[in-house]
Amino acid sequence: MAAAPLVTTTDDGGGVRLLVLRHPPVNALSTAVLTDLDHAVTAVEGDPTTRCLVLVGDGPYFSAGADLKEVATLAPSDAPGVVARGQALFDRIDRFRTPVVAAINGLAVGGGLELALACDLRVASDAAKLGAPEVAYGLLPAYGGTQRLPRLVGPSKAKELIFTGHLVPAAEALRIGLVNRVVPSGQEIRAARDLAHTIAERAPRAVAGAKVAIHDGLDRSLAEGLAAERAAFAAAVVGSADLSEGIRAFLERRPPKFTGA
Repeated sequence: MAAAPLVTTTDDGGGVRLLVLRHPPVNALSTAVLTDLDHAVTAVEGDPTTRCLVLVGDGPYFSAGADLKEVATLAPSDAPGVVARGQALFDRIDRFRTPVVAAINGLAVGGGLELALACDLRVASDAAKLGAPEVAYGLLPAYGGTQRLPRLVGPSKAKELIFTGHLVPAAEALRIGLVNRVVPSGQEIRAARDLAHTIAERAPRAVAGAKVAIHDGLDRSLAEGLAAERAAFAAAVVGSADLSEGIRAFLERRPPKFTGA
């Protein structure tokens, strides 16, 4: 009998897909989990009806990060390849053509935090804790954490979190911009799904184009960023059926029906 997948995909309707980590008890990011996640991302990437993803950890944790027992068995010569594969996967999630929303329950630490950072938006339970404790184990964030965390919360706060390894509660994570929303415990998945459905109701080409423009403009001069914005506008919006539909719906005072064309 084949082993159950460690990441499952669920259709939530309306173009929203749920990717669920299923590796109890803490959803550790073992090689097998990352492989299944890679396959799941590839599957939804090939589905043109997908308009938004929600990434969820099954059980009481989002993800407690790398499987340290597995890390301990790695030969030094294997480490660069493992890191490169993890970085490549998280970069695929970061640059996925649709927005990705993380629903964070329990702990999102180490690689789990890095996975959440690769998502566009983060909704957390008020009982959640987030952090980068790698230095407490002789490691450092290597799936993009040293790069994405400073871009999100600023270099000084990122250095504090990474150098100390301290975890922050959800309220503090909201204050420093690490998460977008905090909701009562048990409501984080519902809130993330609601946010995803709101996004999915918007014009898909426009949303995807806006994501490209934001990514391509980051860490560039304003002039270069504006050029990226013009390019995204021309590619995603000009001449699209959704643009015509959006304008007609506005003039007719009715909800638009976007098709992604």
